Amino acid sequence: MTEPAESDELRSDLPFQYRVYRPQQPSSETLVLLHGSGVDETTLVPLAREIVPRATLVAVRGRIPQDDGLRWFARITPTRFEQHSIRTEADAFASFIPALAKQHSLDLARTTFLGYSNGANLVSSVMLLYPGLIDRAVLLRAMPVLDDVPATDLSNAQILVIAGAADITYGPFASALVALLREHGAKVEARTVAAGHEFGSDDADIVRAWLARPATSAVI
Repeated sequence: MTEPAESDELRSDLPFQYRVYRPQQPSSETLVLLHGSGVDETTLVPLAREIVPRATLVAVRGRIPQDDGLRWFARITPTRFEQHSIRTEADAFASFIPALAKQHSLDLARTTFLGYSNGANLVSSVMLLYPGLIDRAVLLRAMPVLDDVPATDLSNAQILVIAGAADITYGPFASALVALLREHGAKVEARTVAAGHEFGSDDADIVRAWLARPATSAVI
């Protein structure tokens, strides 16, 4: 008898609320999804399913309410952010990761963190502040947000950064983020799609191909 898929109900047993989507016959891969501002944890699920249909998905909900809805940390302007909020939420997420893995028997070595916009910025902040917790990440429409970056060793990290050619808010900062991550030793592939701040099938195609390659083949 086939084991039933795990319920995708909203869970509140850890510091961040989240949903787990486990297919009937899951692959060994897990994607942890961090949404953008003003939406919720379900918005990246269709994209993730397009990328890896049989992966286990963990869709996490940001917990900072501000203006347009839920965020991962507070903002001052669209491109300036409250530093204490970034560090507080990054610290909480750094504790959340191993607890999540233990709770749901997830192999972090086979886990990719997929963040979009504000969610991608939280992922990169956790990587820079807590190296070793996240070693494989996809950052969609992201930018640098930390004013002070510690001397972090990201030599084990594999990162895909996808910018939108017509993204007038975050697009101009994408190259600075790529440079920052490379300066700290990360293996980074940088791509640009013909889009604005929104994501779509072009992103899915790039991410799918990147995930299919051996980890050592990432572009430095």
